[in-house]
Amino acid sequence: MNTLRLRDARPGDREAILEVTLSAYREYATLMGPHWEDYRQNILATLADPKPAEQIVAEKEGTVVGSILLYPAGTLFSHRESLSAPLKWPEVRLLAVTPQARQQGIGAALIQECIKKATRSNAAFVTLHTSDMMQVAQHIYKRIGFERAPELDFHSGETRVKGYRLKLNQAPG
Repeated sequence: MNTLRLRDARPGDREAILEVTLSAYREYATLMGPHWEDYRQNILATLADPKPAEQIVAEKEGTVVGSILLYPAGTLFSHRESLSAPLKWPEVRLLAVTPQARQQGIGAALIQECIKKATRSNAAFVTLHTSDMMQVAQHIYKRIGFERAPELDFHSGETRVKGYRLKLNQAPG
């Protein structure tokens, strides 16, 4: 049986999550050129200590094939070109599916799990950031119902990182 199982990550998943995430993002190395190594180091640092994020994995036949982070509202991030501000709403980060497991709905399932968790936290919205090079991810986000939120945009070097937001149905306002 080839059943997809979503669950909270365990300490023993660390290496598998790192491998899945780097294999998923490595396709952008050529597009990013000299900036890839900085981006890769940022991924490594984030995954070394993802707290306060909830880390969720997708597993098939006992193998981790996808992962995602969900940061709670109030988390503070700093961007090189902007001042730090706490997240107003929960935020999805580092959605990753191994190249071999793509086009099976795993990315969408991980996003839906984050939406459920954000809804349970009584958040009005859940947000995420992506860039133009991540076309497949943007398609998934739009299909689920995320809408552009330009006020959440920021720049990382020369790259415009675009904000998206999804209104959560069960949350007030």
